[in-house]
Amino acid sequence: MANEPDEEKPLLHAAAYTQAPKVSHKVLTKEERQELIKQHEEKQQEAAKLDEAASRGRLGRWWSRLQSGPDKITFSMAVVALGVVYGDIGTSPLYTMQTFLNCQGGLANADREAVLGVLSLVFWSITLITTVKYVLIAMRIDNKGEGGIFALYSLIRKYGAWLAIPAMLGGAAFLADSVLTPAVSISSAVEGLETLPALEHVMTENKELTLMITVVIIVVLFSVQSHGTERIGRTFGSVVMIWFSFLAVVGLMNLSNDWSVFAALNPVYGVRFLFSHHNVAGIAVMGTVFLSTTGAEALYSDMGHVGRGNIYCTWPFIKIALVLCYFGQGAWMLDHWDDSAYRRMHGLNPFFEMMTPSVRYIAVILSVAAGVIASQALITGAYTMVSEATRLNWMPHLQVRYPARTRGQLYIPVVNGVLCAATLIVLAIFRDSEHISAAYGLALTITMITTTILLAVYIWHAGRRFGAIVFTVLFLAIQFMFFFASMAKFLRGGWFTMLLTLAILTIMYTWNEGTKLERTQRRHMQPADCLPVLRQLHDDDTVPYFADNIVYLTSDPETKRVDTDIFFSIFADHPKRARAWWAVSVETADEPFTREYSVENFGTDFLFRVRIRLGFKVAQSLPAYIHQIMNDMLKSGDLPTQESRYPKLDADVNIGPIRYVLIHKALMPESKVSQRGAVSLQVKYAIRRLAGSPVKWFGLAPYNPLVEIQPLFLATERPPRLKRV
Repeated sequence: MANEPDEEKPLLHAAAYTQAPKVSHKVLTKEERQELIKQHEEKQQEAAKLDEAASRGRLGRWWSRLQSGPDKITFSMAVVALGVVYGDIGTSPLYTMQTFLNCQGGLANADREAVLGVLSLVFWSITLITTVKYVLIAMRIDNKGEGGIFALYSLIRKYGAWLAIPAMLGGAAFLADSVLTPAVSISSAVEGLETLPALEHVMTENKELTLMITVVIIVVLFSVQSHGTERIGRTFGSVVMIWFSFLAVVGLMNLSNDWSVFAALNPVYGVRFLFSHHNVAGIAVMGTVFLSTTGAEALYSDMGHVGRGNIYCTWPFIKIALVLCYFGQGAWMLDHWDDSAYRRMHGLNPFFEMMTPSVRYIAVILSVAAGVIASQALITGAYTMVSEATRLNWMPHLQVRYPARTRGQLYIPVVNGVLCAATLIVLAIFRDSEHISAAYGLALTITMITTTILLAVYIWHAGRRFGAIVFTVLFLAIQFMFFFASMAKFLRGGWFTMLLTLAILTIMYTWNEGTKLERTQRRHMQPADCLPVLRQLHDDDTVPYFADNIVYLTSDPETKRVDTDIFFSIFADHPKRARAWWAVSVETADEPFTREYSVENFGTDFLFRVRIRLGFKVAQSLPAYIHQIMNDMLKSGDLPTQESRYPKLDADVNIGPIRYVLIHKALMPESKVSQRGAVSLQVKYAIRRLAGSPVKWFGLAPYNPLVEIQPLFLATERPPRLKRV
């Protein structure tokens, strides 16, 4: 009949109503091509400069070698390093000497022995902990350019399973400190507005105004993280340069009155003060001294963001500025310790008091900016930590974005949101910097201790055993003094930090234990074992098609085998017959714009194992790439012709309907597993639900993917038989 539809033609051209997820014929977008051209030109110009430098003698050849290695230095990234890395340690002069005076019972008790003693302890703590341990030793031990305790652990985990304990503990403590740093640094800086005569009345009348301003700054800070640390660092870098220059200048102005404070460079003053009657606080004074080293761990963690060479070239400037500022405050204290006007002053802060009122306005404004930048240093370090923990399978796989040109500069939306929410909760609980500071620093001492243990193991196995012993004894002695001194804060707020550390440690431990249990049951099938039955199902016309193409997402990178989870999914319940089954894994490449794939068909035209490699800046829009691969296979003859007569969402008439399948695991009630293992698995699955789904990351939500729950095939206990009655 004339009105009957043609059996061979589609009934409706769906492309008129919807758009297929197609890919461009071009390998790169216009913007990507321009960026690669720009990078290529920059490399050529840099190579020409290195060649020119190499021709200028021994010094030129040294510079050429330096710029060709991992310690490469560039002016732009050195500025970024200033903005990203040094914010935390740069705010320490704001409160370290103020805390010292509070512990001493006021300026009247800060005589010459006390001032020189604490300056000596501060100078040698910065020198030993920050310069020697982190800059000179730790930063030489990197994992493909990445720093931090997890990157360090991944280098040495082959030496013993016990090393996971200090690595997890140190990482959890660092992340806990990352929550407190934005709260304490920004709130303390904003509270500095109360010292300005023009704002004193307004701030006094509105007690909640300081808290409200702090909340607004924190929300804005976290909201701009998606633009990448390079852009943020360039903005902050110039501010940090001004800030440290300001610290050096105001310190020098006060040092001109009394240069004798440099006697504190002799470590004898520090050791003598620690055990003398001039030390009112006793061993707790080391908790105050420790405040001068906060931010040292961030140098190591943020190494991947800015490069080791750029930290090397900027650290001398930073240390000199810090030393001048601390010693300038010491000179002011010696000059005014018998001044009756300061004897009864509550909360005396030598940092602000050593300046004239007009200069103090500049100091408050810059300190607010420095407080924001201090938060940035810990936020970027937290991204790196979580990324490394994910690679170790200690945390769930989260969506990671790379907004800058290098893979080391990353942004994790979930972590950003959790950190922001946790920081606001801290503000809601503690309200001001005085109470927050009671909890601050305790967790970081734990991170430093665990980092020392892991570094010592690396040095030992590198063949320098005597050096490892000296390193361990020296730095553990210093850092355990910091830890016991900081434990005095436990009841005044340190409990919160430890609780937060314990919560993060629980997440990492349970995720790791759950992953181990899952891996004990994970099996893979060789093609010879599964192909016969798959072929029989493929050719069995009595079973209706589930879909023309069934696409499984898998984390297994190996393409020469088949995951048993996929095999049992095909045959579970009603067999999922298809014209073709696809197992697809996605890897992130180290290059920014990589787009490539490989296919293993096992000698069939119905089973395909696909591995896709995408650059770290490429959006993981899987449906478009899946359609491209299928069309490529059609053209090459590896995939039989598929035609779709009825309209479908993707409007690709060359490819039949596609069904995406994701497999999740569930623990069976009769599984033979310990109570600890069962809890670990249950917590892991709960965390996975909260962390987000690959359905969203891979752009599969519009295609109604099937999420299957499969039992976790652990050893099971046989229940007793039923009795028939």
